Amino acid sequence: MSLFNFAAIIAVTALSGSALSYEQAKALADQDENSLTPGQTQQLIASQGKAGGEAHASCASPSNKADLSPYTVVMELDIAGKVIRTWLKGASPLAVCFNKEMATKRLFGPPRAPFYTSFEMTWRP
Repeated sequence: MSLFNFAAIIAVTALSGSALSYEQAKALADQDENSLTPGQTQQLIASQGKAGGEAHASCASPSNKADLSPYTVVMELDIAGKVIRTWLKGASPLAVCFNKEMATKRLFGPPRAPFYTSFEMTWRP
């Protein structure tokens, strides 16, 4: 699919008010993250570290830690960095809790809105 076709699909989706799929939101997150300057990337990473650390601390129960399956949370941010919407790929209790916590967070103020970013979580023994 060409970049023009992809952009046209996204524009039509946004105009129609229909929800993006996880795959569409993740593609937008990858695109938006790759468009940042090095300084903006550092700000994003710092804000993700703070918000993600707080979310994981809130979710750190023994029952949630029993299933450490990989998961990804994609977030749509407004111009102030407030999380507007999330998409979750994964279904473990920890993933569900993290997604719920991240939906209440504020990250860095992106250069444009909507702005999409993601957390991809994997665990090593």
